[in-house]
Amino acid sequence: MERVLTALSHREPDRVPLFLLLTLHGARELGLSIEEYFSSSENVVRGQLAMLRRYGHDCIYAFFHASLEAEAWGGSTIFRDDGPPNAGAPPLKADAIASLAPPRVTDAPGLVRVLEAQRGLRQAVGDSVPIIGVVMSPFSLPVMQLGFDAYLDIMFDRPDLMQRLMEVNAAFCADWGNAQLAAGAHAICYFDPLASPKMIDPSLYRRFGWPAALRALNAIKGPTATHLASGPCLGVVEDLAGSGTAMVGVGGEEELAAVKNRCCGRLTVFGNLNGIAMRSWDEAAAIAEVKGAIDAAGQGGGFILSDQHGEIPWQVPERTLEQVAQATREYGRYPLQGGRG
Repeated sequence: MERVLTALSHREPDRVPLFLLLTLHGARELGLSIEEYFSSSENVVRGQLAMLRRYGHDCIYAFFHASLEAEAWGGSTIFRDDGPPNAGAPPLKADAIASLAPPRVTDAPGLVRVLEAQRGLRQAVGDSVPIIGVVMSPFSLPVMQLGFDAYLDIMFDRPDLMQRLMEVNAAFCADWGNAQLAAGAHAICYFDPLASPKMIDPSLYRRFGWPAALRALNAIKGPTATHLASGPCLGVVEDLAGSGTAMVGVGGEEELAAVKNRCCGRLTVFGNLNGIAMRSWDEAAAIAEVKGAIDAAGQGGGFILSDQHGEIPWQVPERTLEQVAQATREYGRYPLQGGRG
């Protein structure tokens, strides 16, 4: 925990912290299918603790899958054998937004399982390592609630419904984040892929998404990190810095050094190992990528090595994850030998 807190305060700890944001690999640790694994909070506790022992990284990722939030609004989850669960058919229609109320966290069995896992993980590790919870942003959640087409129709044609949806979603987001903090999470990762300029014009984000982020993040009673889930962030980094978040996840298309310089001690950056490319890395590639990221952004603290997306693909071999962890221990020790970040 001390290593992470020091990095977050923009100082150099003993070495660069490593966040392996692993979800699906817990199923393989236990020899279960992905659906079986996420059906029980006890499985996730056992899986996360096994991965913490195996890799010796610097966080526990208490995230199951995004579609659990869609389930809370009446949606469903589609499981597959070799990838993250996806949301089923959108549960909401536009004409329901005017009278829409946020669901209660305790009425959603999937969210309750997440809370049970976070309680178990906190009991197991205490404050030795940060436990990270996850919420979907009010601005990005509607892709699962309504479907992308219907959501864009509202965004462009019905600003009144759009504002109403952002208010309701922000209230749910804050309740869900605070429930996780109360259960045992130390911090909340606020996933907002639609905030990326690669996904939507920044003017629309600033009109609808940023005010909702400000409302939700200020109501969450703990530290938060904003992740654009592989999306570039430089085009909105000033907005993110003003939203109250403490960290920003960096997509694989951006130069870590450039993001680090723009954050200027205001935001800790984390990223941006390419999880897709990681599937085929050999040991030399793992070492080169870890060294490259640390050289780019490690100097002076304010940096946590992680992946680009916020979830490492199922197809990444365990041996590669071990090599990433070992390379971080070897090349991430302060004072760094190189670096331009």
